[in-house]
Amino acid sequence: MLLGLTASPAAARDALGVFEGWAAFSDPRPRRCYAIAEPEGRPIGAAWRPFAAIAAWPTRGVRAQVNIRLRKLKQPGTPVILTIGDSRFALVAGGADAWAPSAAVDAAIVAAIRQARGMRVEARARDGGVLVDRYALRGAATAIDAATLACARD
Repeated sequence: MLLGLTASPAAARDALGVFEGWAAFSDPRPRRCYAIAEPEGRPIGAAWRPFAAIAAWPTRGVRAQVNIRLRKLKQPGTPVILTIGDSRFALVAGGADAWAPSAAVDAAIVAAIRQARGMRVEARARDGGVLVDRYALRGAATAIDAATLACARD
């Protein structure tokens, strides 16, 4: 299932491993490495396949950048909230993608992922409905480490 997230005829991805519900990949151009997972269950009414990813972009000096793809477009002007354990993070979002507002928040999210069993993403959909996706975090730390190490070799 996770391998299908990145399947593309033109893609030259290297699979770094599958770790429980998370996988890690490396792309040569543009150079990036990332851990990625799909939400639990099958999102009903999804416009596309949602995911959570933590990426490293060595040529941009970016490490452990969090990206959440919602299953539908979010309603403009409404927040995207990521809850991990007892920690809540307000994400910056546009359309169907959301990111941490800073590298410091990225680091706090990754630290929370390493300690928690699950995370939840909540947003208001453009059509007015509520979007809630839940992610199991078993294997997330290992996938993040695999992606980080793969790009650290550059």
